[in-house]
Amino acid sequence: MTTTVEIKTYYNFINGVWAPSVSNEINKSLNPADKNDVIGYVQKSNEEDLNEAVQAAKQAKEAWRKLSGSERGEYLYKAAHVLEKRIDEIAKCATREMGKTLVETKGETARGIAILKYYAGEGMRKVGDVIPSTDSSALMFTTRVPLGVVGVISPWNFPIAIPIWKMAPALVYGNTIVVKPASETAVTCAKIIECFEEAGFPAGVVNMLTGPGSIVGQGIADHEDINGITFTGSNGVGKQIGQAALARGAKYQLEMGGKNPVIVAADADLELAVDAVITGAFRSTGQKCTATSRVIVSSEIYEEFRQILVKKTKEITIGDGLDSDTWMGPCASENQLNTVLSYIEKGLEEGATLLTGGKRAKKGIQANGYYVEPTIFDNCTPDMAIVQEEIFGPVIALLKAESVEEALQLGNNVEYGLSASIFTTNIQHLLSFINDMEAGLIRINSESAGVELQAPFGGMKNSSSHSREQGEAAKEFFTSIKTVFIK
Repeated sequence: MTTTVEIKTYYNFINGVWAPSVSNEINKSLNPADKNDVIGYVQKSNEEDLNEAVQAAKQAKEAWRKLSGSERGEYLYKAAHVLEKRIDEIAKCATREMGKTLVETKGETARGIAILKYYAGEGMRKVGDVIPSTDSSALMFTTRVPLGVVGVISPWNFPIAIPIWKMAPALVYGNTIVVKPASETAVTCAKIIECFEEAGFPAGVVNMLTGPGSIVGQGIADHEDINGITFTGSNGVGKQIGQAALARGAKYQLEMGGKNPVIVAADADLELAVDAVITGAFRSTGQKCTATSRVIVSSEIYEEFRQILVKKTKEITIGDGLDSDTWMGPCASENQLNTVLSYIEKGLEEGATLLTGGKRAKKGIQANGYYVEPTIFDNCTPDMAIVQEEIFGPVIALLKAESVEEALQLGNNVEYGLSASIFTTNIQHLLSFINDMEAGLIRINSESAGVELQAPFGGMKNSSSHSREQGEAAKEFFTSIKTVFIK
C-alpha cells in the first residue's frame, strides 16, 4: 500500500490570522534540485488581499509606535528565540526551496537570529541629540519617529536573512509592516512569519502575503497608505518601484544589481586569492548580489592564477544541497537556469574562450533539477555582455591588466558599484583601491561577497538608491528626524 504525503498549503498572514487569498488561487513551490518535489502551495494574492493587509498594518501602527523601544525589542528577542529553536527545520526548508547547500542556509538562519538580537538591542539606544539653541532659556533636541506602514519586498536568493534584516529594524523603530516575499521562496518566508506569530507580536504589526510582483509588489509601491518601501531585487523592477514611490512622495530604499570585480595584483597570495574567487563566485551558485563575476588579474601572474583556478573549479561537486557531499547546488528556478545558459551562449558568440563548465549538468539526480556547471571564460574584453551585465549565476569572466591602475579602470567600467575586492600585500595598491574603487563595499584580501550585520550595506551607481541597510544605518531609512524646540 502506497502512503501519500499531504503537501501543505501556506496562507497569507493578515491581522494576526492565517487565511487564504480572496482569489482562492494557489501556486506550487518547487525544489530546484528536484522539480518533482513540491515544497508546498502558496497564495496567489491580489489587490484586495493587499488592501486588507495594509489596513491591518495601518490600524496597528499607533499602538505599536507608542510602545517603548525596549518593549518592541523584547518582541524581537522572542522571535530570535523561536527561530533558534527551529533553525534546522527552516534551514532545510530554505535549501529545498532555493537550492543552496544546507551549510549555507544554516549559516543564513543563524545570521537571521543574530540580526533579530542586534535590533532588539537597538530599542535601548539613543534616538536623538540635544542641540544648543541661540536662546539661552530654550531647550532644543531631536528625536526620531517611525514612517508608519512599511512595505517589504524581498528576493529569493537570501530567503531568511534579507527579509529579517528589513523587518527587524522597521519594527524596532516603531513601524508596522506588510511583507511580500519572492514567490520562489514564499514557504520559507511563511515559516519565518510563524516565528513572529509565536513571539506574540500584536495583530496587524506583521503581515505577509504572497503573489505575483506585478500585482502585489507594484501594489505596495502604488499604495497611498504605505509610507516607506524597502526593496531588494533586479534593477528593472527596482526602478519601477522607485518611480512609483517618488510619484506619490513615499520614502523608498532600493538594493539592486552588482557586477563585482576581484583584482589580483602581482604580489598577491595566489592560493588565498583563488580560494576566495571560487567561494565568492560559486557559493550559492553565484546567486548573490555581491558574488564575484569579474576577475581582473595582473599579467605577470595571469597564467599561473588561471591554471590553479580552473583546476580547483573542476573539483567542485554539484548536487542536492541537502547532500553533505554537495559543494554547489542548483540554480533557484528554471527561469534562472535559462538566464545563466543564455549568458554562457552570449559569451561564446562574442568570442570569449570557455575554459571549463558552460553546460547544464544532467548526471544522475541532476537530470531532474536546474543544475549548471561552474563556468570560467578567458579572453574576455570589457564590452562583452558577460563582463558588463549581471548574470546571477556561477560564471566568471577573466580579464588581464598590466597594472593596478588599469585594473581599477576595468573594475569601474560597469554601471554597477556594489562590492569589490583586491588581493595584494602592497600598501599603495591597497590605498589606491580603497580611494578609487567605485563600490559601496570594499574588501581587502577577502572574497567580494559578504558583509557583517552591524555594518552599513549598500551600493553606488546603479546598484542602489544610495541608502544603506543593516547596522545603525538602518535607522536613517526607517525613521524621520523630528526637531523639538521648548521655550
